[in-house]
Order: sequence, then structure tokens, then C-alpha cells
Amino acid sequence: MRTVLNILNFVLGGFATTFAWLFATLVSIVFIFTLPLTRSCWEITKLSLIPYGNEAVHVNELNPGNKNILMNTGGTLLNILWLVFFGWWLCLMHIVAGVTQCITIIGIPVGIANFKIAAIALWPVGRRVVPVEVAQAAREANARRRFQ
Repeated sequence: MRTVLNILNFVLGGFATTFAWLFATLVSIVFIFTLPLTRSCWEITKLSLIPYGNEAVHVNELNPGNKNILMNTGGTLLNILWLVFFGWWLCLMHIVAGVTQCITIIGIPVGIANFKIAAIALWPVGRRVVPVEVAQAAREANARRRFQ
């Protein structure tokens, strides 16, 4: 089922959002001051191409032992830089794609996936795209660790 939904996503507008993320990735490589954003761009490019079966998870959820106040502060500053240069137009593109896809009945699940990616597009630094099973296992391990 994931394969069918991923193909449907690509056909109904996912190609445009994926190319927009690729463009943002290339731009972030070209400009020196946006180079730290490249990893986040590439991670969300993968999510835009194949949203079903993958999930964007913050690195603190994947590896809670490596929390660092300096890295969190740097990530916040990079996210602000991201929002100004790339985030708002990528978010807007996902919203437009999601609304367009939701007009058709068959595109509603794909449109909902685009709305989720739109929220990630605003603040992506520090997120990694992992399979849904890995994200679920990380959340369960964090919950066990927190409540023991």
C-alpha cells in the first residue's frame, strides 16, 4: 500500500515539491553561509519523494543521550535562518500541493501527507528521515526510559 501511495504522491504533485527541495538543497550548497542547512534539505527531500513508510524524527528522539545545549542553540539559529531563506516558500508550496490534492477524493491521503511535510518545512534542522518502524521503536524506548 505504501508503494501505491508513494507513486500517487509523485504523480499528483510530489514531483514538484521534491524538485523544490532539490533546488533548495543545491542553493544551500552554493552559498557558504547556508551550507549547514544542506543535510536537513536533503533529509526532507527524501521525505517529500517518499512520504509513506518514512517519518521525520528529531535527533534528540533518536539518540537522547547526545543532547547538547550548544547544538540545540545552533540548531535554533539555523532554523531561523532556514525560515527566512527557504522555509516559508517550501511550506507554502506544500500547502498549495496539499489543497490541490485534497480537491480530488483519491488525493486526500497524499494531501494530508503534504500538510505534515509543510509543518516540517518551517523548522527542519535537526530532523532525520527514518523508516516508520525505527521512529516508533525510538519513541517506545524513550517512553520506557522516561517512565522507569
